[in-house]
Formats: sequence, C-alpha cells, structure tokens
Amino acid sequence: MKILQFYIDGFRDMKVGKSLWIIIGIKFVIFFVIMKTLFFPNFMKENFSNDTERANYVLQILTNKEK
Repeated sequence: MKILQFYIDGFRDMKVGKSLWIIIGIKFVIFFVIMKTLFFPNFMKENFSNDTERANYVLQILTNKEK
C-alpha cells in the first residue's frame, strides 16, 4: 500500500512529467488509429455484404483441407 501511495504522490507532484505522459498517450492513440485504418482494413466488410456470406466464407476457409 505504501508503494502505491508513493507512485500516486510522485505522479501528482510532477510538472513536466504529466505533459510528457499526455504527449506519449496522444502519440499512441494517433499511432494505433493510423495503423488500424491503413494496415488492417476490414476485409470481411469490404468483400461481403451480409453476415451469411461472411459466415460461409469463414466456414469454407476453416474446412478447406487443401494446402
């Protein structure tokens, strides 16, 4: 409990550190949003119009025995 209180008090008393942590947080959010939209597009929504077609595609891929 004393260790947790030590870290809470230390973060509360930071001046420059708080702004640095905020900048780091903003960078992470921007980075992951950009990564998701550019490098991980939603393949299933782009190629299939409804859930039945998506389910059939997944079933076909999972049960395909060819290698």
